Amino acid sequence: MLEFRLLGPLEVVGADGPLPLGGPKQRATLAILLLAVNRVVPVERLADDLYHGAAPVTAVTQVQRQVSELRRILAAPVIETRPPGYILRLALDQLDLHRFERLAERAAQAEARGAMQEAADLLREALGLWRGAALADLADEPFARAAIERLEEIRLAAIERRIDAELALGRHAELVGELNELVADHPFGERFSEQLMLALYRSGRQTEALTVYRATRDALVAQFGIEPTSSLRLLERAILTQDPSLDLAEPDRGATARTRRPMLVLPSAEQAVDGLLALAAPLARVHARELIVARLLAVGDDVASASATLNAHREVHDLDVRTAAFTTSAWVDDVDRLMSMSDVALVLLDASANVGGAQLPGDTSGLLERSAADVGLLAGPPPDLVRGEGIFVPFGGGVNDWAALEVAAWLAAAVNLPLRLVGKKADASLGRRDASRLLADAALAVQRIVGVPTEPLLAEATDAALAAAVEPAAVVVVGVSPRWRQDGIGAARRSLVRNACTSTLLVHGGPRPGGLAPRESGTRFTWSIQQP
Repeated sequence: MLEFRLLGPLEVVGADGPLPLGGPKQRATLAILLLAVNRVVPVERLADDLYHGAAPVTAVTQVQRQVSELRRILAAPVIETRPPGYILRLALDQLDLHRFERLAERAAQAEARGAMQEAADLLREALGLWRGAALADLADEPFARAAIERLEEIRLAAIERRIDAELALGRHAELVGELNELVADHPFGERFSEQLMLALYRSGRQTEALTVYRATRDALVAQFGIEPTSSLRLLERAILTQDPSLDLAEPDRGATARTRRPMLVLPSAEQAVDGLLALAAPLARVHARELIVARLLAVGDDVASASATLNAHREVHDLDVRTAAFTTSAWVDDVDRLMSMSDVALVLLDASANVGGAQLPGDTSGLLERSAADVGLLAGPPPDLVRGEGIFVPFGGGVNDWAALEVAAWLAAAVNLPLRLVGKKADASLGRRDASRLLADAALAVQRIVGVPTEPLLAEATDAALAAAVEPAAVVVVGVSPRWRQDGIGAARRSLVRNACTSTLLVHGGPRPGGLAPRESGTRFTWSIQQP
């Protein structure tokens, strides 16, 4: 059986060793099929990716030739022709990424049982599958960049989890050297700084732990003008007071820190701040999360005025709020830096005027491609969490629907409003049953994780019926279409956004594992690199 490897330079290994994959176009063709493994890739997309959006008139012929040559080299019936393109069919163990995901999932189960030695061993085995940077030989190909970034995020998350497990096992002294290297390589990655501080403190090196804090803070202030996250600041205070909670007797400190990652709010204009904070404030309170509110302005805008406006909101909301305003000519890049610096869990922003178009605007699309966090786009009037009749979630069981449901469930818990799940009625003409069973599965997941009861609501399968069903909502929370690259937010979502009476939060799930989605739905790792 052939073994396909993308956690490093692209390789295919057979019984006699690696196969000769040929030139850049051939390797790129295989990589594109691997990134959508077991799903059809249209010929047009293959051509577009291979030629960086400037496909020649012979592109389709070139694609066919590359696929034909790959079939000859692989000498196995793994590439099938399926209109409108091709599909690479692999068993679960044939792709190194799939093996990595299975090991990471088993490690998560071990962590939940408190079996830290097993978790550490599984994560070390999973990380051992990496042979360097993912798709290292295709790093300059535009089609591969987003996937490479996602895979690197996955690798770093697995390293964090392994170090947490080993800290819980008392291996702090052994970890100091590795953590020093990780902090040097990722100077704005506060999680690694936090782990290094804890390892040093437990090793009796308190002054060095505080030096790490000061170095991290100085780097953040000098580069971005912001303070460290509350988690890192609290750790510094705990070290200064030699808080007993830092001792080994508290094994799940790392997990607690991860669940309290901050939220990032990105209003595009002053009038959008209140609407976004109406959602962000209760979500932050229910999780004891810090809020970061940032305005990214066009070059030439008044930074001082924007900063003063944001600072005023710190007095209104009884929360741990940090604010910042700065100009940018590369909005997505700067948002990505903000998210990476603070290990953000959720990003909230107001939707642009054309988010309801057939395709998402470039900045929004770029953010969804690169965000490691869940992203919420707020459209319509400000949410009314006082007079609304509940949090309504149109739910179809898709990847982003589960992410939306999780956000909605925590919001419902925070503001004490009913959580109503909206599904389709039966369609006898098409032989389709109603969505009640799907809504029941979602309700059970919500009650298990969040403890919030739900109410099912079935509507006719039309855009007008959906808009009417959710009209009484305080806010509608819905996942963006899984085909958002081609279809934008999706036709049904566009009808909600265009309904001026309803506040709608459109949610896109990031690559980190969520709390609600059932295991059989797949892992967020896979979702983060596949391109529907």
